[in-house]
Amino acid sequence: MTRQRVVRAAGVLVLVLALAACAAGPNTAAVADAPHVAGFWLGLWHGAISPITFVVSLFNSGVNIYEIHNNGGWYNFGFMLGASAALSGAGRSSAAAGPRSSRRSTRRGSSD
Repeated sequence: MTRQRVVRAAGVLVLVLALAACAAGPNTAAVADAPHVAGFWLGLWHGAISPITFVVSLFNSGVNIYEIHNNGGWYNFGFMLGASAALSGAGRSSAAAGPRSSRRSTRRGSSD
């Protein structure tokens, strides 16, 4: 193995460990009648880390993606904003590739 591959593998490992550290765990302090339930900001955070939390939840049954002890609409709104921000990266990447492909096609058309 070359030095570059070892450095790259170590970087990937550090990145995976850092992302796994963001995963939300069970909220043992929350009960149904508790005055402190998850609100907008916690919903936003849970939505933002939902892809990572989903992967962790596959291997750990104590990790949940969605906090069931929430205040309703505001938590849901925050969760959806966070999830849409976290999951919208793939859509933006195709938009960036669009102009390049159209330039290639016009360049090919002019050279033929």
